[in-house]
Amino acid sequence: MCRLLGIQAAQPVDVVPWLEAFAVSCRASKEFQGHGWGVSWWTGDGWERYRSIRPIWEDTIEVPATSLALVHARSAFRNEGIVVENNMPFLGGALAFAFNGELREVRLSVPGETGAARLFHLLDRFTRAADGDVLAALSRLDQLIATRTDYVRALNVLVSDGRSIFVNTRYSEDPEYFTLHTASIPGSARTTLISSEVIATVDVCPEWDSLPNLTTRALVEMAC
Repeated sequence: MCRLLGIQAAQPVDVVPWLEAFAVSCRASKEFQGHGWGVSWWTGDGWERYRSIRPIWEDTIEVPATSLALVHARSAFRNEGIVVENNMPFLGGALAFAFNGELREVRLSVPGETGAARLFHLLDRFTRAADGDVLAALSRLDQLIATRTDYVRALNVLVSDGRSIFVNTRYSEDPEYFTLHTASIPGSARTTLISSEVIATVDVCPEWDSLPNLTTRALVEMAC
């Protein structure tokens, strides 16, 4: 299963120290997270993205200051499909998307090379149908998967529309591994983090809170 990190700030901040801390944590994970990684960041006009099939802890991390970033370190299901095109975050229109979890026997016919790609296809479609209401679309996706899947081991999603990060948590086992954590860093940038791992930089050691299971919400208030 993969690892997720989201960073949202009131103004552009240096995200590289958090990426480096996240990489260290991924290397120490109880499950191998070395099947590649990706990061997307908001420029003010749209999303930019970097993806690699190298482990995140072996790659050079260079991302400009940004107010929004999504990071995904991949642990490929059954060690299959290890190509850069399968690495998240996925981008489509205004959306950036990352998923962590496992779904068994999903009773849906949806295009996509991987389960994550199919989830993103559905979320993008639901968002369009909801006139851009990502929160409503994410809630609809969660409920659909819950009712059309034999077993949801985990369905953790981070998605951003370029204004805010939205999160969905659902898991049926191993809460120590699948629980997402949030932290706020005070200051002029008012930075909020959400992560699969509790991390700290050399300069900042946040106070982390665990996000409850079965949560669907915006990470913070909508940004202007």
